[in-house]
Amino acid sequence: MAGDQLNVLNALDVAKTQWYHFTAIVVAGMGFFTDAYDLFCISLVTKLLGRIYYHVDGSVKPGNLPPNVSAAVNGVAFVGTLTGQLFFGWLGDKLGRKKVYGMTLMVMVICSIASGLSFGNKPKTVMTTLCFFRFWLGFGIGGDYPLSATIMSEYANKKTRGAFIAAVFAMQGFGILTGGIFAIIIAAVFEARFPAPAYQVDALMSTVPQADYVWRIILMVGALPAAMTYYSRSKMPETARYTALVAKDAKLAASNMSKVLQVEIEAEHQRVEEISRDQSRQFGLFSKEFMKRHGLHLLGTTSTWFLLDIAFYSQNLFQKDIFSAIGWIPPAQTMNAIQEVFKIARAQTLIALCSTVPGYWFTVAFIDIIGRFAIQMMGFFFMTVFMFALAIPYDHWTHKDNRIGFVAMYSLTFFFANFGPNATTFVVPAEIFPARFRSTCHGISAASGKLGAMVGAFGFLYLAQSPDKNKTEHGYPPGIGVKNSLIVLGVVNFLGMVFTLLVPESKGKSLEEMSGENENNDESNSSSSNNNQNSTV
Repeated sequence: MAGDQLNVLNALDVAKTQWYHFTAIVVAGMGFFTDAYDLFCISLVTKLLGRIYYHVDGSVKPGNLPPNVSAAVNGVAFVGTLTGQLFFGWLGDKLGRKKVYGMTLMVMVICSIASGLSFGNKPKTVMTTLCFFRFWLGFGIGGDYPLSATIMSEYANKKTRGAFIAAVFAMQGFGILTGGIFAIIIAAVFEARFPAPAYQVDALMSTVPQADYVWRIILMVGALPAAMTYYSRSKMPETARYTALVAKDAKLAASNMSKVLQVEIEAEHQRVEEISRDQSRQFGLFSKEFMKRHGLHLLGTTSTWFLLDIAFYSQNLFQKDIFSAIGWIPPAQTMNAIQEVFKIARAQTLIALCSTVPGYWFTVAFIDIIGRFAIQMMGFFFMTVFMFALAIPYDHWTHKDNRIGFVAMYSLTFFFANFGPNATTFVVPAEIFPARFRSTCHGISAASGKLGAMVGAFGFLYLAQSPDKNKTEHGYPPGIGVKNSLIVLGVVNFLGMVFTLLVPESKGKSLEEMSGENENNDESNSSSSNNNQNSTV
């Protein structure tokens, strides 16, 4: 393949791991750090928002966000993310990765700040403006998915490409962890400065007026890492694969990568012109030729990401039950508002520290050794096993003596989601599609995942309600119960294994080998020389 490969692309494929690789991981990864902080920090403050804006005089329990408001506050960023993934994924292939990359960061910075400055003090006004800005925050976050994955894949060498892309995604774990730690610090500072009685002692005084600053500060701090990365992103050169294969500028591709790799690379104008004249390479997205070559691949990446996110985001269903069961979060009425933020943040930080972060970095360590396919299949397999192990003897796990076992299994489910399909579904779409569709196809795959996240986070929230209408949470209709919901999720994970069979292994192969962008030249070269092809592609 190297003989047919453009020199500049071959130089990238065989380059030794250098400082620029780590710079690219940090620059792209800080976007994902910010993404995770911004997306997940809202779950730390929703209880606080309920206490501040939906307090009911005389109620035995603190105020809670009504189901429709809770769904809007938690879900509107998902809708924005899905939209941003599709839009910026398409734009990244039209205008180039670099031109669009800075846009997404600025949207995230502005909307993070605006989310914390939500106008007014009436519940409807605050929640409406919060939802508005979180939609656009999600829109910016959505753009980061296809662009970061594509840029990292196009910069990396083929030997360690999987680890580099996975490392960018693994920064999510640190973003979740930092959100929890920062919320713990802010809550501790405010609790020390503005002590308040528990809700059951004095309902009104348990939420001090200054508590309104807590959620605003936590949301606004998400702007800082994105702002700090903006300058570095603006200085990154456009990827050689976009410049040479899409923009058809051989000179700029060679010049940019000569500086990056610190080697002299010759500009191959004639080869780039040959590629641009080759009509068999110029099929459009969703054309008959595209569907023939990549249709099953796109079905594989979209379906597995969709199924994964249903399971991954629905795990929050029983997170609160676990936290309460093992005493990490006492009953709400025994705490004041800021204490509750502290306890929720502490619990989520412990889960991130023990299972989420290690899972991501196990993938980074092993993805280029055992391959994407094996890790994804293994992850879905163990998620299926643990879901059924939680579901079938569910009554056994509800007894007090068995709760630690339940927590251990729950943590292992998270671990194998991250040392498994949560990482590989991000990596693979950035490797297997042609350069001119790479960002778009990654955006489509990621958007499919966010659709699954909405199904998981909100569909199962209703589905998991007790079949007994007297035992459902306030405002929710009867469902099928947690046990049956877990069985359904086990089936979802099993389907993830099935659809993984559609996803090709890309370990150790060049991007052009995976996408078939060298395919036609290989055929013509082999027929003209009448050589028997003994090599495998």
